[in-house]
Amino acid sequence: MSALTVALSKGRLLAGTEQLFGRAALPFPGGDGRRLVVGLGALRFLFVKDMDVPTYVEHGVADAGVAGRDVLLESGSDVYEPLDLRYGRCRLVVAARAASGFDPRAAAGLRVATKYPRVASAHFLQRGVSAEIVKLSGSVEIAPGLGLCDCIVDVVESGRTLAENGLEEIEDVAVSSARLIVNRASYHARRAEVAELVESLRRAAP
Repeated sequence: MSALTVALSKGRLLAGTEQLFGRAALPFPGGDGRRLVVGLGALRFLFVKDMDVPTYVEHGVADAGVAGRDVLLESGSDVYEPLDLRYGRCRLVVAARAASGFDPRAAAGLRVATKYPRVASAHFLQRGVSAEIVKLSGSVEIAPGLGLCDCIVDVVESGRTLAENGLEEIEDVAVSSARLIVNRASYHARRAEVAELVESLRRAAP
């Protein structure tokens, strides 16, 4: 039987994932972290971009993966989500320039900058607000001050980065934490191995 393949990101969830696997007494890649495919006995690890983890799992390249709920909401991937791993907690929020009196419900021709265009579009659509979505790959917090947009939708942990860039939270969009996801075919074809992984991580989760 081939190794069970797990897709991971080298982003903000990696440290928490390594700690979780350690508590679960499961193998986890160490070293310099330059290798993108690492086999360790019964497990094989793929290191990919955070937004690509659900794609690798959905298409069966990986049997399972660890991704933030924010990434899962944005990707819309068709995967099982058997376990909330309860670390990497953050929120997706709408933020605008501090003390600007910005009200997204009253704004006409709203322009929103974000790394989460799918999530942002759905959020404002549900509120009946017409919004132009500007997709950015990084440094979203500087966009309002440079006149690119009226507000942003982005991930917030402490809120410090928003404050440092003269922004304040306007409203919540979603709450996020790390999730274990599983390919639908693997969930059935490799039921015993997947169940063992899920149970090991469930017992070790914070």
